[in-house]
Amino acid sequence: MSGDCDIALIGLAVMGQNLVLNMNDNDIKVAVYNRTTSKMEDFVNGVAADTQIEGASTLEELVGKLKTPRKVMMLVKAGSPVDSTIEQLLPLLDKGDIIIDGGNSNFADTERRAKALKESGFRYLGMGVSGGEEGARHGPSLMPGGDASAWPQVKDMFQKIAAKTDAGEPCCDWVGDNGAGHFVKMVHNGIEYGDMQLICEAYHFMKSGISLNNARMHEIFAQWNKEKLDSYLIEITADILAYQENGEYILDTVLDRAGQKGTGKWTGINALELGIPLTLIGEAVFARCLSAIKDERVTASKVISGPSGDDQHLQEDEWVEALGQALYASKIISYAQGFMLMRAAAEEYEWTLNYGGIAQMWRGGCIIRSAFLDEIKAAFDKAPELQNLLLDDYFRTEVEAAQKNWRKVVAKTIELGIPVPAMSSALAFFDGYRTASLPANLLQAQRDYFGAHTYQKVDGDGSYHHTDWIGSGAGISSTSYNA
Repeated sequence: MSGDCDIALIGLAVMGQNLVLNMNDNDIKVAVYNRTTSKMEDFVNGVAADTQIEGASTLEELVGKLKTPRKVMMLVKAGSPVDSTIEQLLPLLDKGDIIIDGGNSNFADTERRAKALKESGFRYLGMGVSGGEEGARHGPSLMPGGDASAWPQVKDMFQKIAAKTDAGEPCCDWVGDNGAGHFVKMVHNGIEYGDMQLICEAYHFMKSGISLNNARMHEIFAQWNKEKLDSYLIEITADILAYQENGEYILDTVLDRAGQKGTGKWTGINALELGIPLTLIGEAVFARCLSAIKDERVTASKVISGPSGDDQHLQEDEWVEALGQALYASKIISYAQGFMLMRAAAEEYEWTLNYGGIAQMWRGGCIIRSAFLDEIKAAFDKAPELQNLLLDDYFRTEVEAAQKNWRKVVAKTIELGIPVPAMSSALAFFDGYRTASLPANLLQAQRDYFGAHTYQKVDGDGSYHHTDWIGSGAGISSTSYNA
């Protein structure tokens, strides 16, 4: 016998609770379960007391409350907890029922689960959810992928609770088969790492290079949020810089040791596996790793000297304007690299990704939402096969216009000894990408010299050659392969 609930949700941490309340607001009847029963009871009898949300003390009871085909969504910790929950659910479900993983699972795990469950007659969705507590409560960005036959069953429900663009379009649409949804969420998080690091580098330059105080930096970020840099992360940075308790800026009391949950690292690892130069996001991950060795950095600061910068008196107006342009140009590179990775993944994993649609999904609700995502959507709508955002007229023109100040800022940070790994790596990528002839010819010659790995010729037919550089007369090459 089936119940009358539209969907079940397992996992009542902050994201789960807020997502359920969002569903309830949109007239979606939800049954909820948590491994710790008291947490479910506190929720149902507390903030959810006057709603149509129903609690369940066991998974059997939870499944019994659902309409068919049953839809069960998990918001549990990635990894083995997801597999364990699926294992417990399957005996309680019927063929054709739908399991949805809304956590931050690695896309490879989602690929495996989706294929295995399809073979068993069940339908599986891996759906990226972004927006934090606020997004979950009032409208997140949702990135569903998995078994395409399940999407029509949940489409209206998820598009109803998702964030909306200014034009009223839902920030939720079908991404692709198997692990595509979680892959796109992973790239979202990688870009988030990059955006956050770039903002931190701008803050560091303003604080240590221009000697601005928190109040003035707040004003600058608030102004930037009204211009091209308009975004959620710029907005909250302005708020953070202004926040005080008992006359003390809370930011100044926060230890400079960054944490991470792994999605940025996954993005970098996948980029290496697919051979995509995701340099900015990689540097953003490494910057967090460097911040983590706080004690060692403190020791090093006492024994290693850098440039003093004592005679530097930077003019605020000149350098704040230049810094804003450098930040914007670097941000474009971050997104360009992210979309390069998605394009490579689509080819490797045989997904059909709608890049303009992905930009729309990120336009509202998620952490990297920003005004210029409209321009990304327009670029891919105009040219769906666009290889790189830098080849789009709008972004090419914007970066070219900003590059003088971008170079000026990076050069000054080097002179002052202020680390800007993300901003400088973005500039290096830009220069590498626009360079027709890189020194990799020497690198290939080196590889052939010490390892007989062969090389191709500039005016050749693509065939591989080996030179007997040391006159040994051997003439034997190693197996040819692309580096």
